[in-house]
Amino acid sequence: MGKGTLIGLIVGLGAFVFGIIMAVEGNFVMAGMMIDIPSIIIVGVGGAGSALMSTSVENFTAAMKALKIAFGPPVIDPAAAINQIVVLANTARKEGVLALEDSASSMEDEFLKKGIMLIVDGTDPELVKGIMETEASYIDERHAEVAGVWDALNGFFPAWGMIGTLVGLIIMLADLTDMDALASSMGIALITTLYGSLFANAIAGPFAQKLKNINGKEVLLKTVLIEGMLSIQAGENPRIIEEKLKSFLAPMLRDSVGEGSGGGDE
Repeated sequence: MGKGTLIGLIVGLGAFVFGIIMAVEGNFVMAGMMIDIPSIIIVGVGGAGSALMSTSVENFTAAMKALKIAFGPPVIDPAAAINQIVVLANTARKEGVLALEDSASSMEDEFLKKGIMLIVDGTDPELVKGIMETEASYIDERHAEVAGVWDALNGFFPAWGMIGTLVGLIIMLADLTDMDALASSMGIALITTLYGSLFANAIAGPFAQKLKNINGKEVLLKTVLIEGMLSIQAGENPRIIEEKLKSFLAPMLRDSVGEGSGGGDE
């Protein structure tokens, strides 16, 4: 479970609920007035509809499925990728590049597998680089589209909140004879604006940023893999490859490189 995402969501929504309860001095009846199903439908469904209009069904569905990535455990580990590259470099140095075909057959990372097979097939290094960079750019583009759906929701939720408030005001102003009811209706009319801001700042905005951060790490990983594969193809010393790839990592992560990789070849 992605602890940061879950904890942040709980803290944010918890602060909202706790603030309401404190504001009404523990009056749970008044706090319950903050729950308005029609307002939730207007903001949630209306915002989702606008976001769907702005993209494709496939992208919208992918954006909803991406929530499990935001809440799930970290799946991107550049240090582990460098260790794998070093192991492959040692294999290529000791047994030849063709020996990498057996290693590639058991790889779960399709990106790395594709690059290694291009190397095994004797593809020109410049062509390998071009193919893999193109592949990486399209992955980046697809992920950006998914994050873009949450960015769109971040803008549409507040807009639909205002629409809901205007609807509520129109209904409220239709009868100005009861001033007590008028004041109560005013509060209810403003709830949709509250929901719009809440959905945007507690859900859509943070999720969009989370997905962008994950994508940034994946782009870094692809860059590391491409550089590593080209270094293997060039026949560079595994220790040199390791040190070169470690330069892509933050200093605090560099010590984890080499653990379980068997070390570089002298």
